[in-house]
Amino acid sequence: MSKYDDLIKSKMSEENFNKLASLENDEVLDFVGAAIELCEPDSVFVGNDSDEDVAYCRQLAIDNKEETPLNIEGHTVHFDGYFDQARKKDVTKYLVPADETLDPKLGQMDRDEGVKEMEDLQRGGYKGRQMLVRFFCLGPVGTEFAIPCLQITDSAYVIHSEDLLYRRGYEEFKSRDAGLEFFKYRHATGEVNERNCSKHPELNRVYMDYTQNTTLSVNTQYAGNTVGLKKLSLRLALRKADREGWLAEHMFIMRSNGPNGRKTYLAGAFPSACGKTSTAMIPGENIVGDDLAYFKVIDGEFRAANVENGIFGIITDVNANDDPVIHKVLTSPGEVIFGNVLVKDGRPYWSGMGEETAKDGTNYVSGEWTEGMEGPDGNPTNPSHKNARYTVQMRDLENADPDWDAPKGLKIDGIIYGGRDSDTSVPVREAYSWEHGVCTMGATLESETTAATIGQEGVRNWNVMSNMDFLSMSVGRYIQNNLDFAKDIKRPIVFGTNYFIKKDGEYLNGKLDKSIWIKWMELRVHGDVEAIDAAYGKIPLFEDLKRLFKEVLDSDYTEQDYVDQFMIRIPECVAKLDRMDKIFATIDDNPQTMKDEMAAQRTRLEELRAAKGDYISPLDL
Repeated sequence: MSKYDDLIKSKMSEENFNKLASLENDEVLDFVGAAIELCEPDSVFVGNDSDEDVAYCRQLAIDNKEETPLNIEGHTVHFDGYFDQARKKDVTKYLVPADETLDPKLGQMDRDEGVKEMEDLQRGGYKGRQMLVRFFCLGPVGTEFAIPCLQITDSAYVIHSEDLLYRRGYEEFKSRDAGLEFFKYRHATGEVNERNCSKHPELNRVYMDYTQNTTLSVNTQYAGNTVGLKKLSLRLALRKADREGWLAEHMFIMRSNGPNGRKTYLAGAFPSACGKTSTAMIPGENIVGDDLAYFKVIDGEFRAANVENGIFGIITDVNANDDPVIHKVLTSPGEVIFGNVLVKDGRPYWSGMGEETAKDGTNYVSGEWTEGMEGPDGNPTNPSHKNARYTVQMRDLENADPDWDAPKGLKIDGIIYGGRDSDTSVPVREAYSWEHGVCTMGATLESETTAATIGQEGVRNWNVMSNMDFLSMSVGRYIQNNLDFAKDIKRPIVFGTNYFIKKDGEYLNGKLDKSIWIKWMELRVHGDVEAIDAAYGKIPLFEDLKRLFKEVLDSDYTEQDYVDQFMIRIPECVAKLDRMDKIFATIDDNPQTMKDEMAAQRTRLEELRAAKGDYISPLDL
């Protein structure tokens, strides 16, 4: 029995109330009731796992004009406001109780202050609208990976997106005891203009109340801020994993297909623009998930599950040649939500689609866009936003691994940390140990900017295991959790990649070369090929790469290619250690293992330099 029973009943039909009551969960009722009291909806819809309730929410997104149907059956387009196109770090904060502290590197504010501000911004926010209550699940339902989730919003687009991206979770709630731990989300669209975009982007707020497993957002439509189960959940899951002894990671999962039908599963963390999606979708391999993974020890094995049920991907540069699987989904009948692309005559266009885009139409800038138009801030605009998106389901991908939703997850044999630099790291290397890989490849992950992104080339952004933006604990504690995980079992081999090494300003890797590095990792996992000690990891032998290039890409790989790509660049490697030492000197709880591994790496590199010079050909190792 909830104190809100009468209020709840007054806002919904008997059928909807019975859906809530049948869960026999007072925490659910209280969260729903408090949202009704605060946001004051005209009515409330409660959905279960039925196809009818899912279809209702999808149609509502169209009826409310949050999405517009396109020419291809099942395709719709959604537009966010001009100033609401991505996550905003400065307004995304943890709500921290007065008697607690978080790592100072994390965005945060006093909990009481944040709760009050959010309530003030959301108060009455559902007036004239219907409040939507839906239940989802992170991870495979009915398994030890599963985390039930309750979403409250006034946006049918948010619910439609979650129906594509996550598993249905009403029955998960129903099957569990009333005291189960679950994640909760309350989103309010806020006042909107004629395009259903926020009138007050300056009042966009995204707060995580981790003491209540709750995220709160307002005055935003962009899915990264409103689809609670995505990165907002990752922050909550990191803390849950910390309490329970497992890992929540910003990683894809893929299957590499080895000799004689062998299946080898790899997981990888790559910061933005480092090749994450293209690696997960390598032709000839199979994708399990492209963004989020939970790691647990099950039956004595290091296993991972895809947290999600679909892909919320960047559409820029997706084309038939480079991304044939995704491109086919985006051009075939089936359920797809396009976000912030250009639309003309019912057809979507985006930058890098491999064909000429329309010169005018409807896009993220205004109701009607024409080539050369400036945005409200006076800046030049593009046909589609650089962060334009597509939302699709895993089941629609031809290369989805048949076991992507396995109840016990999948055994992981390799972990990849993919960075981006033009002058330091070789295309692929293998760590000496789990500790060496976590510390010198994962914890020191960097992504180098380009002039095209911020106007200054060569800036190295540190991004610990590609999870820096989502950490909800200190950096040192997070690294230690990774070091301690699965200590008593065989752990995956750790690899580092860098697809962006250059010589004389030109990339030394072709776009398809990553398929070779993956094949080499697969062979190394099973001990099928040897490797050379390069002082900061093990690298491939030339003969193995020459054979793989011929077998996989039918191309010739020369000794000069090998020397250029796998040159050991001691000064640059030591300079990276210097950068990392400065960063980690500011981390109070930096693990001793991290200090030891970094010191050992420096010693090996300096010894190699003393023996062979600053730049060493792999043929001389």
